[in-house]
Amino acid sequence: MEYIGIIEGILYVVGDEGISFDKLKEVLEIDEKKLNEVLNILKKTYENEVRGFRLELLGNKYKLVTKKEHSKYYEKLIETNKKETLTQSALETLAVIAYNSPITRSQIDEIRGVDSVYQIKRLLYRNLIKEVGKSDLPGKPMLYSVTDEFLDYLGLKSLDELPKICLDIEDDSEETNLYESKYKEN
Repeated sequence: MEYIGIIEGILYVVGDEGISFDKLKEVLEIDEKKLNEVLNILKKTYENEVRGFRLELLGNKYKLVTKKEHSKYYEKLIETNKKETLTQSALETLAVIAYNSPITRSQIDEIRGVDSVYQIKRLLYRNLIKEVGKSDLPGKPMLYSVTDEFLDYLGLKSLDELPKICLDIEDDSEETNLYESKYKEN
């Protein structure tokens, strides 16, 4: 069935957000019966012991979730990563949060231009950021801010000690003719 791969891809793209039955139906342009049939096939496929995911309906949204029986390996991975230094993408995510907090995940993603879910999870686990409430934006997304451990990590007393970001943009008021080369024929 062609829809299985499409739904799998959609579930990957939406990530932790998940997708509702109605939205899947709308995107795929299929009827309820057909969608239920495909979702049941996909769910049974993931029940196989060789698969690492399950298809779950959580909060009226379908999501791919990891299997609980594999949790000891995931914890081991996170524990191993906790001992490692921060990656460039983790530092970038941390900087975005530090300079813009409180900030939502979608705002972080917009600034970075990439999905930040994994980095946020790692930073939460390392206690460098924390959830500080919910935004008034539609859907009430979580707001993130840095922790005191973040300040300790960088040796700062407060966020006021962060380097100031300078966005000086040079004004080239002199127009340049793109078709004229600086090398001219004699």
